[in-house]
Amino acid sequence: MSDKTYAIRVDVQPAYIAEQSDPKNHQYVFAYTVTIKNTGTVPAKLLTRHWIITDGDGETQEVKGEGVVGEKPYLKPGENYRYTSGTMMKTPIGTMHGSYQMITDDGVNFEAEIPTFSLTVPNVLH
Repeated sequence: MSDKTYAIRVDVQPAYIAEQSDPKNHQYVFAYTVTIKNTGTVPAKLLTRHWIITDGDGETQEVKGEGVVGEKPYLKPGENYRYTSGTMMKTPIGTMHGSYQMITDDGVNFEAEIPTFSLTVPNVLH
């Protein structure tokens, strides 16, 4: 949908959590802080999330569910919502992307795309 009336911008800041990871057992923990901003002209509520997580071996896991961190944020134009969550992978490198299903006050459902971002243990890539 190219209509700027319904527009959500999603920015993500990932971080490797070394103290919760166990590389010897192929467990790499990452946190990610997401900022969701309503850049449109009508209020919108986040209903569901859909994440696709791909590790360095190409294994994919899908995560679907209601809201984010137990909430369904309602954003007026110009407002943002920030939360932090996490995931675990078997490899030190991977990616995540997905979408949020939104609904506006006027009953329009639309998807807010979550752009692909990298999950990388520091100093793994040269």
